Formats: sequence, C-alpha cells, structure tokens
Amino acid sequence: MILAISDILSHGDVTALRDGLAQATFLRGEMTAGWAAQSVKSNLQVHDGPDVEAMRSLVRTRLIEHPIFALATRPKTIIGPLFGRYLPGHAYGTHVDNALMGGARTDVSFTLFLSDPAGYDGGELIIDTPSGEEAFKLAAGSIVTYPATTLHRVMPVTRGERLGAAGWVRSYLRDPAERELLFDLETARRRLFEREGKTAEADLLAKCATNLMRMWCDD
Repeated sequence: MILAISDILSHGDVTALRDGLAQATFLRGEMTAGWAAQSVKSNLQVHDGPDVEAMRSLVRTRLIEHPIFALATRPKTIIGPLFGRYLPGHAYGTHVDNALMGGARTDVSFTLFLSDPAGYDGGELIIDTPSGEEAFKLAAGSIVTYPATTLHRVMPVTRGERLGAAGWVRSYLRDPAERELLFDLETARRRLFEREGKTAEADLLAKCATNLMRMWCDD
C-alpha cells in the first residue's frame, strides 16, 4: 500500500528542522547507500551528531503520534530518518532499499518532504507499481509511505533545493497485504463508530481487527 499523508509535521516542526539542517554538516550521500545503490545516488546527506539525533527524535515522535501513519505501518521500530539535500544536478536512480537497516528489517519506507514544492523543479519521488509509475512531490511536512520492497527513484533536481528525510519502519505486520487489510478494516470500524457509536456490529469489527492482529503480529 502506498499512502500520502499531509501535515504530519506542523509548520513549526518544519521550520525547526530547516533551521537545524541549515547548521548541519552534509556529506556525499552515496556514503550511506548499499553497494548497488552507490552508483546511482547523488545527493548530500547530513552527518550524524547530537543535534541531528534530536531532529530524528522529533520526526519519530510525530510519526508515532499520527493515527493514520500508525494504522498504515504498525511500527515496532522506526529507523532513521536520514536527512538529505538535493541541489541542481542531484538525483537518486532506481533502487530498492536495503532489507536490514541498523539491525532491523525494513518493511515500510517513507519519504518526508521538507521543502516547499514551488521552491524547486524536479525532485519527484517515483515509485514503481504493478499499474505503472506513481510520482510524488508533496507539500512541506507531508509524507509518503510505501513497501520497502518496491523499486523507486528521485528525479533530477534542476532548480532550487529539495530538503527531505528518508526512513524505514520495522512493522509488527511483516506482510504488506495484511497491513492493508487491517488498515481498511480499522478505518471502516472507526468511521462506523463515529457515526453510530458502540453497537453490536462495531463490537464484531473490533473482535475481527483485534484477533487478526493477534494472528498476524510479529512481536
């Protein structure tokens, strides 16, 4: 399941991250890529440090707190994110993310947009799907999540600066089909509850959702 979520960060959060990145040290992005992706990765990546870890912590907190992100990804661990900068001429060719990051399996990838899309040309995130390619260039503070198994790329930036963050989720639900089924079931259940309150039907949906999670959960 590919899902775009707007305003996962507040305007204040985006400003704080941009200010932090303005003071950060950037290195060549290919230094953090796997051996196969190094040849197609051309960007700048933030060097680690206490201030960078504080920015990562802010992003992880906002993601965990966001109900749609939590339902869509069922996060056990959030890995990263890695903050990147794309300037004119930078791009990231077609690749698949590593299966393991920081000792954890990557089930879901996410890209967090931090720049105003009007401030740069190019830089679209392109995700390969069975029905064709999907392109994303979202407002600052928005995110797109997608299975870590997919091929994807970042189009060349031709003007301006593209700031963003890439991260990964180790999910309690390993199977993307199971994550999508439970996401749809929980969404329907919550909408029914909001409309009709606690009913016998709502209780049955709660039982189904809970027991499917119990059946499929990889804890």
